[in-house]
Amino acid sequence: MKIVTWNINGIRTFKNGIKKSLDSFDADIICVQETKVNRDLLDEKTAIVDGYNSYFSFSRGRSGYSGVATYCKDTGTPFLAEEGLTGLLTSHGEAIGCYGDQAAFSSEELLALDNEGRAVITQHHFIHVIILGDVNTSHRPIDHCDPDEVDNFEDNPGRKWLNQFLFGTAENGNAEDEFADISLKPASGGKFVDSFRHFHPNRSNAFTCWSTLTSARQTNYGTRIDYIFSNRSLVETAFIGVDIMPEVEGSDHCPVWAQLSCTLLPSPKYPPLCTRHMPEFTGRQQKLSRFLVKVSEKQNISKDSEESLPGSQDAGEIRENLNPLVQGENVAKKRPTDREAETTARKAKRSKKTKTESKPKGSLLAFFKPKQTPVNISPKQAECSEHGRGTESSGCQITKPGLTDETDFSATYHSGVQKETHLSLVTGAKIENQNEVEEESMPVDKSKDCKKWPSSGFWKSVLHGPPQPPLCKSHNEPCVLRTVKKAGPNLGRQFFVCARPQGHASNPEARCNFFAWVEKGK
Repeated sequence: MKIVTWNINGIRTFKNGIKKSLDSFDADIICVQETKVNRDLLDEKTAIVDGYNSYFSFSRGRSGYSGVATYCKDTGTPFLAEEGLTGLLTSHGEAIGCYGDQAAFSSEELLALDNEGRAVITQHHFIHVIILGDVNTSHRPIDHCDPDEVDNFEDNPGRKWLNQFLFGTAENGNAEDEFADISLKPASGGKFVDSFRHFHPNRSNAFTCWSTLTSARQTNYGTRIDYIFSNRSLVETAFIGVDIMPEVEGSDHCPVWAQLSCTLLPSPKYPPLCTRHMPEFTGRQQKLSRFLVKVSEKQNISKDSEESLPGSQDAGEIRENLNPLVQGENVAKKRPTDREAETTARKAKRSKKTKTESKPKGSLLAFFKPKQTPVNISPKQAECSEHGRGTESSGCQITKPGLTDETDFSATYHSGVQKETHLSLVTGAKIENQNEVEEESMPVDKSKDCKKWPSSGFWKSVLHGPPQPPLCKSHNEPCVLRTVKKAGPNLGRQFFVCARPQGHASNPEARCNFFAWVEKGK
């Protein structure tokens, strides 16, 4: 039997298809954390996977938060399955039980814990217990990339809890000596064993989580916070091997697997918590997405034709309802009343008016062009163009509205030299270079234009781009720009750091300690 645990950081991690991803592990039980999917967003291809049966726990308070799931091969179907750790979410009457002492917590506190969607329990045919997943705590200094940088490492509440939870762990001492032979250590009150350290007591740099923000995976600057715990007797008798899978990408965590010598006995039926029993996947309840599917008219017609209409209609009437003209036969139409005719006329008039007023769509650049001043063509000019006399000798001129016909705009000033411009008009044709015509036919007051439009220096000061990155001192390479997102006095401020991935200070390929704030206004 093989078991895999993986914090997938979102169900979308399975980019190549969830079945293909599950099959690649070749495991009987696959437990994933941080699915970040809610019950109403769970789709069928994720919930119902061929060859597997799945069990989900959802966050009931926050969308896109937390969530875990267990996928079991059909050859290892559990006998019971339960959501949560307290039994308060069990409504099917088949609770697994064994929740421990809950006297220190109120019912409201226990329910708030299970409502975060952080646990699924499955019961198989063998009686031993395996606890696995993201515990979010590196147990010992050997499990951390840089424990010296962590203040009060041993005083962390999570580490203190692990010391009490695990068998044979001392409060202090060298990590390598401590795990030299875990099976011979005296019991410290805990009943579970860190199965990875059981097989690899001295392996360092065996991390399962890295910061994606600092690209720390490239330098293996991470922590080991994903575990497979089990009771001591099962580890000593049935566990064959345990290891991490840092080569598997797609998340900020990597999977951890455990191989056991025992064989799973499948249950003959799926437990009630199985997704195959959910109403939305068995046809007993429609999901909202089903009502948003677009159906073509042809599908509607064919469906309507198959379904029988009310019994008062015979086959001929049904054909008439579906197609008024059958085999060239004219079917008498109902004569509209005066009110219906008046309504139809108003609709036609309104539709015609809308079409008349509608303008053709132009390109996006058309919205940024200056508005054109209407050009008035005198009757004399129109007569010239009508008779085709739009030549230089015709004497036709284009005049601006509000100005007298005697004003001559055929002369423009370029570099202080007077120059005449003649236009040829063709009735019904479009003036292609109207902008150029107006610019050449109108004297331009450049002093007024300078007041209307801001200078280029103004736009540069307003629309400046990101500041130029400085070079880090150690590698002499361009830095990267970051923004403070942590609440505090520096929230929103920008700064530069070395562009290389984060790593240990002794690693020359890792990020150096260069840091520089971005000054305001730059």
